[in-house]
Amino acid sequence: MSERLAAGDPAPDFTLPDADGKPVSLADHRGRKVIVYFYPAALTKGCTAQACDFTDNLDLLAGAGYDVIGVSPDTPEKLAQFREKESLKVTLAADPEKSAINAYGAYGEKTNYGKTVLGVIRSTFIVDEEGRIANAFYNVKATGHVAKLIRDLGVAAGE
Repeated sequence: MSERLAAGDPAPDFTLPDADGKPVSLADHRGRKVIVYFYPAALTKGCTAQACDFTDNLDLLAGAGYDVIGVSPDTPEKLAQFREKESLKVTLAADPEKSAINAYGAYGEKTNYGKTVLGVIRSTFIVDEEGRIANAFYNVKATGHVAKLIRDLGVAAGE
């Protein structure tokens, strides 16, 4: 089980391939706020709902100064399929080695259909402009989480 992060911790930097195999680096976003979210698997019901929620709210979040990066242990090829099938606009990063997933404490024991299993813990992190964790949310729900995040961050249409 990896160590969990908390507000004030430095956000672990990462460089991972996106759905097109191009490098996505957290350091490239320095000076902007970034929502980094970790999800178990592309093309699954919950992860699709979550990615679609982020895509539907991307303009609102971007207008409030937030970039969004979704990270999963999938390959870039699978992420490309996911993006095309669901018309996703959010940046998707592939972490098959689970290096960033582990660095953020987003891998460990979780309950899946009543059984305890090891896997990616659905988690969301708000990284501030200086590269520090502003908020860390573990075990988030796939649906409704983005709306709650928008409320918690005080992001509203027209801001």
